[in-house]
Amino acid sequence: MADRAFSDAALAGLYDALNPWGPSHDFYLGLVMSARRVLDVGCGTGVLLARAREDGHDGRLCGLDPAAAMLVQARRRVPGVEWVLGDFRSHRWHNAFDLVVMTGHAFQELVPDGELESCLDGVREALAPDGRFVFETRNPGARAWESWTSDHVHEAEFGDRGVVSVRHDVETPVRGDRVTYTSTFDGTAWERPRISRGTLRFLEQGTLSRFLSGAGLTVLEQYGDWERSPLTPTSPEIITVARSGGR
Repeated sequence: MADRAFSDAALAGLYDALNPWGPSHDFYLGLVMSARRVLDVGCGTGVLLARAREDGHDGRLCGLDPAAAMLVQARRRVPGVEWVLGDFRSHRWHNAFDLVVMTGHAFQELVPDGELESCLDGVREALAPDGRFVFETRNPGARAWESWTSDHVHEAEFGDRGVVSVRHDVETPVRGDRVTYTSTFDGTAWERPRISRGTLRFLEQGTLSRFLSGAGLTVLEQYGDWERSPLTPTSPEIITVARSGGR
């Protein structure tokens, strides 16, 4: 789950343990390896770009993230990757990348319309002509938030700090396409549980397409899962491949 709690320096080191390499990483890695210049928006701890460099990518790799604590983790990885602190309000590129990605459901943290539109404008501007923007958002038809309850606890080893447990609780009733929840992190690493609150936006396919079109991005393909299955009303994901183009 995308969670701004990990901007906390005490939790940033836990992110990779809670989000190990999986099918989504494999999906994006293949795209990154086939593109010469790549921007990862919301790159977090940098695991995707670091793996690409380790696997022999010799082009430009750039990660952008607003959380300094996450980039501290990223900078400890392989050399030769640009790590940029901020977002499209503080950094802009023009025709600089062949591929822009947003992974880990980071797209859902763009909640207000203005923030979403600003990000998409930044993506379009950063892309070279005919460049690709690839990202995923949870399909609201699958209602994933209904499983974010106190009885679903995720545990992970936090190095020498022991086991940390994480649970999520959704605030009800859910209103519109915004889901607000709390995340509780508990373990021997802290004297008391650490609690954060966040909101994610679950855009329907049609609304998502309108935002992309408004930013000058054209949808080329959409998948329902990491195996590239067709998108259905109840697919778990809306994985989108869009192309840059003039308005």
